[in-house]
Amino acid sequence: MNITKTILTMVILASLALFVGCTQDSQNKIGRSIQNWTGVNGVLEIYSGGKVVKKFIKIDKLSTATGTTGKVDRPYRFGYGILDANFNGIKDPGEKKVYFEFSDYSTSYIFFENP
Repeated sequence: MNITKTILTMVILASLALFVGCTQDSQNKIGRSIQNWTGVNGVLEIYSGGKVVKKFIKIDKLSTATGTTGKVDRPYRFGYGILDANFNGIKDPGEKKVYFEFSDYSTSYIFFENP
């Protein structure tokens, strides 16, 4: 029984030491992957001319596109969400889950968790 507790304590301490030794970027990636497992009730608003022109609700996560060779991030994000056609923030009859993409460089957007 005592040896099991000792081994468990050593594993926890080693994990903690590994996590503390990670760079901030690595810690952020770990945090995002945990959040990706749990999901969020995300909202994505796309702006043009200072006005919301598209709104997607009930988004689990946004993903950054990665090239198939070289593993280099591509300059766009994508995801799945319900297109909120009337901008009221709730899923109405006829509003369906859709795939979307948007540019990191030229798109004004805000992504947030629905409060």
